[in-house]
Amino acid sequence: MGRGVEWQFDPTLDRIVALMDLLGSPQRSYPVVHLAGTNGKTSTARLTESLLMRRNLRVGRFTSPHLTSVRERICVDGVPLSEERFVEVYQDVLPYIELIDKQVGKVSFFETLTVMAFAAFADAPVDIAVIETGMGGTWDATNVVDSAVAVITPISLDHTEYLGDDVATISEEKAGIIKPHITAVLAQQDVTAAEVLMRRAAEVEAVVAREGLEFGVLANEVAVGGQLLRLQGLKGVYEEVFLPLYGAHQASNAVCALAAVEVLTAGDDPLDQELVRQAFAAASSPGRLEVVRRGPTVLVDAAHNPGGMQATIEAVHESFDFARLIGVVAVMADKDVRGLLDLLEPIVSEIVVTRNSSPRSMEPAELAELAEGLFGADRVRVADRLDDAIDTAVGLADEDGEFGGAGVLITGSVVTAGDARHLLHVEGA
Repeated sequence: MGRGVEWQFDPTLDRIVALMDLLGSPQRSYPVVHLAGTNGKTSTARLTESLLMRRNLRVGRFTSPHLTSVRERICVDGVPLSEERFVEVYQDVLPYIELIDKQVGKVSFFETLTVMAFAAFADAPVDIAVIETGMGGTWDATNVVDSAVAVITPISLDHTEYLGDDVATISEEKAGIIKPHITAVLAQQDVTAAEVLMRRAAEVEAVVAREGLEFGVLANEVAVGGQLLRLQGLKGVYEEVFLPLYGAHQASNAVCALAAVEVLTAGDDPLDQELVRQAFAAASSPGRLEVVRRGPTVLVDAAHNPGGMQATIEAVHESFDFARLIGVVAVMADKDVRGLLDLLEPIVSEIVVTRNSSPRSMEPAELAELAEGLFGADRVRVADRLDDAIDTAVGLADEDGEFGGAGVLITGSVVTAGDARHLLHVEGA
C-alpha cells in the first residue's frame, strides 16, 4: 500500500473524516459495537460477533493487528475478505484516498484499512459491525462511528510513547469512544481507569454497565478444552455456558460481550439461554493461549505487555497442570521487555529467546542479556530463528518423556504468535 508503518501515531481525525464525507459516510449505514482497551479487545470482539451471528444477523468485524494475513482484520460473518474482494475494495476506495492525500495529508496504513472495512461492511451489507480501535480511542481512525454501545476492556500501560505514560492519561484517550447517551460496557478496571471512564460517561450522559456491579462472572470452573461459566448478564443469569477458551480474563471478555449484545436487544427479557450456549461454545480466539500441538503441549499466546502477560500466566496456572514449562519468547524492542520477563521468570523453568519477523523485534543477543539478569545464564537459551527456538523448546520438553508433564509457551508479541502458528501449520485465524 505504501502507506508508512502501522505503529506511527498522528493524533488527528482530519483525514479519516474527510474520507468518510467523500464516501458518503458508509460507517453510518449500520449500528456499531465499538471496543477500546489495552488487552482483550480482539477476543471480546470475536465473542460479540459469535453472539450476534447466532441471532441470525449479518456481522462485520474489524480487528487488529492480524496474526497471519491482513485480510483477517476485515471479516463478514466470521470470514475474512477473499483476496479478490480485498483487492476490489482497496481499488474502490483508492481514488478517494489519493484525493485526500493531496488535499488534507497522506492517509496512513491503518486509516486505509479502516476505510476499507467501513466500505466493505456497507457494501455487504451488514446488519451490525463490531469495530475494534487500533490504538487509543479519541484520536483512533475508527472513532468516526456513531456507536450504539462502547465496550472498554481492561486498561493498563502499553503504547506509552503515544498514549501517555500513566493509566489516567491512557484512560482519557480510550474513554473518547464513549459517545453521548449511549451505553458504555466497562470491564473490571484499575481504580484510576474506572474514575476516568466514569467521569467521561457522566460528562456525555452515557449509561454505564460495570463488570462486577451491573453484570459479571458468577462462577467459572476448569473444563476439558476450556471452562464452564455461570454469567450474570444485564437482563438475566445464564447457566452452564461452556467457553472453549482458557483463563478468567476470557470469562470476563465473554460476559462483557454478553452485556453488549443485551444492550442492543429490545425489551427486558434475557437472551435465549441455548443461543448463548451455542454462540460461546462455537467461539474461538486464535493466538490467545491457543493449544497448537499435543505431546508435548505447545501453547501460543499473543501477550505483549505486562497486563496481558499477567492474565496469561494466571490462565496457565488455572487451566494446565504442567510439571515444567519452557518459554519461547520474541518481543518488540519498544515494549516493557523487563516487565514481561519478570512475570515469566517464576513460571518457566527455562527460556529460549529469539526474534520474530517484525523489524521492531528485539535482537536475540540483547534479549538474552536481559533474560540472563533475571533467570541466570543456565536457564537461558538463544536461537536466531523462531523455528529453531521452537525446536529447542520442544526438545527440552521431550526430555521429560511422554508422561513427564512438560509444556511449551510461545509468547511475547502478536507477531510471535502469528509466526508460530504459521510455522506449526495451524489453520484459520
